[in-house]
Amino acid sequence: MKSENKHSSKAQLLALLREKKGDSSSGSVLAKELGVSRVAVWKTVQSLVEAGYSIETKESGYLLKPENEKDFLYPWEFADSVYPERESFFYHFLKTDSTMDRAHELALKGKEMAYVCADKQSAGRGRYGRTWVSRQGGLFFSILEKPKLTISDYTLFSLIMQIAVVKSISFICGKKAYLRWPNDIYINNKKIAGITTEISGEGDLISWLICGIGINVNNKAPSVKAVSCEEILGRQISRKEVLCKILEEIDNLKKNFKSNAVYSQGNSNLAKEWNSFSDCIGVKTAVFEPESKDDNFLEKQGKILARGIFKGIDPIGRCIIKTDDDNELYFNHGSVSLAFLN
Repeated sequence: MKSENKHSSKAQLLALLREKKGDSSSGSVLAKELGVSRVAVWKTVQSLVEAGYSIETKESGYLLKPENEKDFLYPWEFADSVYPERESFFYHFLKTDSTMDRAHELALKGKEMAYVCADKQSAGRGRYGRTWVSRQGGLFFSILEKPKLTISDYTLFSLIMQIAVVKSISFICGKKAYLRWPNDIYINNKKIAGITTEISGEGDLISWLICGIGINVNNKAPSVKAVSCEEILGRQISRKEVLCKILEEIDNLKKNFKSNAVYSQGNSNLAKEWNSFSDCIGVKTAVFEPESKDDNFLEKQGKILARGIFKGIDPIGRCIIKTDDDNELYFNHGSVSLAFLN
């Protein structure tokens, strides 16, 4: 990869070809604009063609027709003028077992930031190691960070991710999506996305944190209780567009809710934002320890721990349940799930 201060040759060449909007550009002109040789331009074009881009070579030069563009998630697709270093943090796999596993490997190698995405997963994971059905056309990625957080506040990072995803899906689909504790996103009462978080710590501080996100974008929904963006909109959309929107929302949320870089007692404003996207506050709820470990969409109930009214989450991300005898119980999302009863 190139240095963090400069986009790769693939990113720069694609930007120039896309600026032409289907018109050709000669190798000599491209070489001059990029500050490289014509041979270097030719080699970059060939590498892009091998990666799947439909770049035509004509007597007048090279051209990339907008109508031939495909929905790629390569690192150079995320070269950003606002965040020029972002491309260097991206890792892409046509197929892998799980982006969580790849991000874990990067964490053990000392990487402090990484975005790992895959076109297809053979062993995608949800909570408790359950299988996340990863069909072609979906968006599957993991974000590795080393935040300055105590282990007790790790849920706040997950809340930021959940809010960013629900806001992005609402924007993309033109219809409000909702959060359901602990980590699911619904639209039209059907699941469209899920988020899982893994951490490693030393003492009371987080060493690294990985957030895995799976979104039904252009894939067929894996069950009758799920839905995809394509099914809602009636057309396919760009996974890159969805991912870029999520990253934009994450950046905005971090600026708004992490001004002091220390949470200690959670964040009441972040919890308020999360609660504003929940469609189940005031609903009768059963809190249970999940039994099923092989189906992310059809979670089976195990032991019932409590019944009551879901009151939202508190500043550290715990769900609040008001029981029939007016007691308030608090549950961490790492150990239980909710079943909404009406």
